[in-house]
Amino acid sequence: MRLLKDKIKTEGIVLNDNVLKVDSFINHQMDPKLMKEIGREFARLFKEEEITKVLTIESSGIAPAIMTGLEFEVPVIFARKRKSLTLTKDVYTAKVYSFTKQENNEITVSHKYIEKGDNVLIIDDFLANGQAAIGLAKLVEQAGANVSGIGILIEKSFQPGAEEIRKQGYRLESLARIKSLAGRKVQFVDTKETVYH
Repeated sequence: MRLLKDKIKTEGIVLNDNVLKVDSFINHQMDPKLMKEIGREFARLFKEEEITKVLTIESSGIAPAIMTGLEFEVPVIFARKRKSLTLTKDVYTAKVYSFTKQENNEITVSHKYIEKGDNVLIIDDFLANGQAAIGLAKLVEQAGANVSGIGILIEKSFQPGAEEIRKQGYRLESLARIKSLAGRKVQFVDTKETVYH
């Protein structure tokens, strides 16, 4: 997706060979126009899937998930990482490891929000090792619902997540695929261009 790649080129900051900082437009401050276009693009990519719910994980996936849900005109659910006093029983749970925060989380979704037969589109901001997306897929499967696809804003293709998701049989669509961050340079998979930061 050209608009997202342009944002990565102009505003992304490479911290090291594994970490790309995008907090000026995705996960601290958000660009609403970009989020709107991301929602449209995911709706285009998954238009044949008869999506009934969009699922993400708090918190960076919420904005693109809402815009995607708006395009599909379906509810958006976010899995909680922290225990809630109001969400204590009748929940689906899965354990996920956060590469960025270097911590394990137990994510939860209430039984009443994902139902058997739902066609669920999973949306997340980054794909590195695939733990969050696979954890979300497990929640969907616990409900007897269908994982209709996984939509990712930024895929770090040099890490094993994309391969693992495809190996498990899920459809994966990533809007920007990064081949390398070596030497503080962003190199995209599908172009020859290298962006220096």
